[in-house]
This record gives sequence, C-alpha cells and structure tokens, in this order.
Amino acid sequence: MRVTIKDIARESGVGISTVSRVINNTGYVSNEVRQRVMKVMKDYNYVPNSSARNLKANSSKNIAILVKGITNPFFHTMIRVIEEKTSLRGYSLIIQNVDDHVDELDLAIQEAGSRNLCGVILIGGTFGYSAQRFRQLGIPCVLLTVSADSSIPLDLYSSVKVDDEKEGFRATEYLISLGHKKIGFIYDPTSDSLTPNRLRFMGYQRALEEHGITFNPSLVADNTNAPFYSGYLTGFNAMKQLYSRNPDMTAVFAFADVLALGAAKAVFSMGLKVPDDISIVGFDGIDAGEFYNPALDTICQPASQMALSGIEFLFEMLQGGPSRHIVYDAVLTKRGSCRSIL
Repeated sequence: MRVTIKDIARESGVGISTVSRVINNTGYVSNEVRQRVMKVMKDYNYVPNSSARNLKANSSKNIAILVKGITNPFFHTMIRVIEEKTSLRGYSLIIQNVDDHVDELDLAIQEAGSRNLCGVILIGGTFGYSAQRFRQLGIPCVLLTVSADSSIPLDLYSSVKVDDEKEGFRATEYLISLGHKKIGFIYDPTSDSLTPNRLRFMGYQRALEEHGITFNPSLVADNTNAPFYSGYLTGFNAMKQLYSRNPDMTAVFAFADVLALGAAKAVFSMGLKVPDDISIVGFDGIDAGEFYNPALDTICQPASQMALSGIEFLFEMLQGGPSRHIVYDAVLTKRGSCRSIL
C-alpha cells in the first residue's frame, strides 16, 4: 500500500500543510518538527511526487557542491574548476561543507528545496547511497570521487572517480618492489561505510597477500580519536603511533597526501630522515607534496579532469541528457620520498 502525505502527517503528529512545507522547504517549520517529519518520511520510504519540485528546479540556475572534508586541499582544485565552468554558463554555485556525522545525500535533499537547486555535486563521502534517496532528491546529481553501490540503477546519478582499491594496491606494490616488507598504513577506520580510504586499505591488504607478506594489524594506525579532516596533524600523530609500535618499520602508505606530509614531519621530529630511514607514499597529488623536501611520492589523481567531467555530466543531465559514469586512471608519481632497500 502506497504511503501518502496524510499518513506522514498522522505519524508525525502535524498537519498536512506542515508536511508540505517540509517537503517543499517553504514557510516556517521549526527544526524539531522538520527533523521529526523527515525521520518519518525516511522510516516509511516516502518519496514525494517530484513533478512540481522539478518544475521549480528547472527554472532555477542554482547548483550546489556538498563537500565531505572541504579542508582537504585535493578538493580545492576540483572546486576551482567547477566554479569557473558554472560561472561561464551563467549559473550560481553554492559551496557547503558536510560534517562527518551528516549524510551528504540527506543534506542534498534538504538543500534542493531550501536553496531552489537545479543540480548538485557531492564530493567525497561514501558509497552507501540508496535508490530511494536519489529518487527523493528529484534533481540531477553527480558523485565526484565516489559512486553508489552496484545495485543502484546507473540512470539515477552520474559519477566520476578512480579505482581506489586498484590504486591502493599500486601504491603498496610500489613499496614492495623497492624491497619493503614492514609497511605501515595510515587509515581512518571510524566509519563502517565503504569509503575511498577503506578501498585503498583493501588494496593495501591485497598487495601484501599477493606478495606473500603477512598482514600485521599493528602496522595500521587507528585514528579513532583524530578524524581525517584534521589532516596534517592526524598524519603526524599516526606516524608517531606506528613507529612506537614498529621501530623496524621501513615504509608507510598514507591514504591521503595531507596525512603523508604530516607523517613526514613526524619522522623528522623523531630524528629520522625520509627516505633514508622511512619511505612514504601518499595519495591524491596535491601541490604541497611537490614543494616538500623531499618531494612526496604519491598516487596522483587527475583532479582537474575529474572535476571537468563532473560539471559537464551535470550540465548534460540538466539539458535532459542521460547519466554518465567514468573511472579515471591515477598516476604513480615518483619524486624522492621512497628509496630501495634491496
């Protein structure tokens, strides 16, 4: 039996007009009531009729970028490209950070009405989206650096990403090829959701297994008390934690460059040298890695090209075109922070 707006109003203890205001983000509704109505809608998998909302969105030229971890410099390159392209097309761009504990797609659904959006780009986040939530969003959506689960129909969204598991394998295998066997991994295991960093960790584990190296949990930094988006400091503390447990460790793979650079600083603070004592490889290819001494070896993602594809895919969807999906190859860039111990 199909759930109606009357059912949502009854279960929420409010009037139909209040539910309508929540759905369409019109008029005043207290935050407490809004959250209660949204919870009932989610519990009942209620999908509002989106035709009226789409008519409103189609007359809008507002695009939003919702970023999970806006302090990560890697995302800044992407945002600059998207800003330029939206401005040239005569669209307004809204940029908003998404807190760690907030579901970015839920926030997009709320923002779509309150900001009168015609499209949205989600940067960062997880792979744990549902078809029902995409349908409830009701406007074109592009996932940048992530995608949805394989069970989600591809026509509900567009996506641009790299194969994080494959690239994590590549980074680890690079260190193994240099003779390293005691390889640490700087990780953020605070979420149970599938994320890019979890996929890179899976690549790390697979590389060890395929090369006959036993996985050692003590070589994995557990940053449960230091969220990734503290960036450099997290990498600094993680490296100290790893080295105190594994003084025979010769290399570290950090799942993001900001962590790798923080880790390198920690190495120097302990009276050691990179790469003489510990080799370090990062992931992303941010500019700061090039100017560090020694410059950082990294898995370099094509940030500008990925962002360009993301905004072009969104414009195509806004014009009635189909969704599109692309997986870019990253490049292992060798700059001097890793050495052979063979």
